[in-house]
Amino acid sequence: MDRAAKKSFDNVHYLATEGTGRQIVRLKAKQVFFSQGSPAESVFYLQTGRAKITVVSKRGKEATVTLLAAGDFAGEEAITAGDALRTASASALIACIALKIDRTEMLRVLHEEHLFSDFFLNFMLRRGMRTQADLIDQLFNSSERRLARTLLLMAEFGEPGEPETLIPPVTQETLAEMIGTTRSRVSFFMNRFRKLGYIEYNGRIRVNRSLLTVVLHDQLPEENASRPKLLDPPPSAARTARRARLV
Repeated sequence: MDRAAKKSFDNVHYLATEGTGRQIVRLKAKQVFFSQGSPAESVFYLQTGRAKITVVSKRGKEATVTLLAAGDFAGEEAITAGDALRTASASALIACIALKIDRTEMLRVLHEEHLFSDFFLNFMLRRGMRTQADLIDQLFNSSERRLARTLLLMAEFGEPGEPETLIPPVTQETLAEMIGTTRSRVSFFMNRFRKLGYIEYNGRIRVNRSLLTVVLHDQLPEENASRPKLLDPPPSAARTARRARLV
């Protein structure tokens, strides 16, 4: 293949169309792309919709690792080895359209088309940076700030002039799994964000730009005034007896 032919390769057209070794698949909400532990035989490129990556522990506990949006790849472990197994499961949050690329075809296009391999490498680097940011967020930020960041990422804020955005349907249990806290805490923080005007919540969640400003400038109001107060523990028997003697 000569240099002119390689320059003519079109990443957008390739990822938007079917061809040898690649097929467009359509999934309804909650349908599964692939399951943890199954053979990793293909890579998926999400054209439209939202999906999630989840893992299940040996004890059966499920956790959401990350959410996928249009333009994301999933199942890239398929290119590591011929007998690779899925390390996680991927399922649709809403209706999705994706390009399913067989392992052999994915390896071919990575080896032969430099424009595509550069594109894929850039994606993997950005995913690595996102994973690092998620880890830092988990280690150093409060669960309330982690929830705020997750909502902003789901709303895909970041570009000046973007409209206020509805996030895809997601349960409070899933949000709790993602930020490492309980559903009750997520419920409390969501109600607090709504009272402060950062989100609107009426069946679907709309994230307002004010939440972005707060997180960027580290200006989330102090929690003490609105955080539920713990009840005083009941007095012990010995303490009750001492009070009785004093009286």
